[in-house]
Amino acid sequence: MRILFLGEIVGRAGVYCVKTLLPQLRSELNVDFVVGNGDGTTGGFGIGKNHSIYLRKLGVDVITGGDQIYYKKDMVEHINTAPYILRAANFPPGNPGRGWRYFSVGEKRIGVVSLLGQAGFERVHLSNPFTFLPEIVDRLKRETDTVVVDFHAVTTAEKYSMFHLCDGMVAAMIGTGQRVITSDARVMPHGTAVICDTGRTGSINSVAGLDPEIEIRQFLTQMPERSQEAWSGLALQGALVEVGDDGRAVSIETVNRPCPDPPVAQAGESRDSDTE
Repeated sequence: MRILFLGEIVGRAGVYCVKTLLPQLRSELNVDFVVGNGDGTTGGFGIGKNHSIYLRKLGVDVITGGDQIYYKKDMVEHINTAPYILRAANFPPGNPGRGWRYFSVGEKRIGVVSLLGQAGFERVHLSNPFTFLPEIVDRLKRETDTVVVDFHAVTTAEKYSMFHLCDGMVAAMIGTGQRVITSDARVMPHGTAVICDTGRTGSINSVAGLDPEIEIRQFLTQMPERSQEAWSGLALQGALVEVGDDGRAVSIETVNRPCPDPPVAQAGESRDSDTE
């Protein structure tokens, strides 16, 4: 099974990159299944109902979240009716949505888990992912050997601690949350593919997909200001993982594909009506 993990899809620019490049990549890389982190899809913060539905139509099989999954009110109401969207499994059990699910890939099944780290998040403080995940994996492996995890976390220390804990437990442990692609993709000694961060899909010449001028100004003035999406230097980033029939990773490689500019490029104008 070949699984494509998309780096965090940020803003309308990120959606545009998915629309433009994903069909070609699925064919070119012989992709069987696509996981995309959508924690910054709508305006750079969270994901709304319409964007989630559109990404699904574009070929993203599973959308994972992070600390901002509930930022958009319509997602709080929509997530229970959308089995392709996963919020972090270590949110309180009564929260809307689910943190893990089985998905069919042809005649095979794959278990997907969304998990949130503990360090660096100011607004959420969830259950310990290190004690929580092994219980979930044990349940998933009753029906499939192929389990993959999106670990949305901030610090490399927490991510690497999780990588070593889960080596041999899951097929892939993919880091998201920093929106910067890292060069450490590898298969661990016991067969788990890992990467610290799959980067972002959207504007690369930006601050995490956002307008640099505004982000710099906030640091200079210490005054809050509404962030804006950026459209400079578009690319689709992520990682491609191949998993064997035994549920162990065969290989992992990074994906960093430049995206052509949209037809309309004037500042302030909609680049693509479908991404509104």
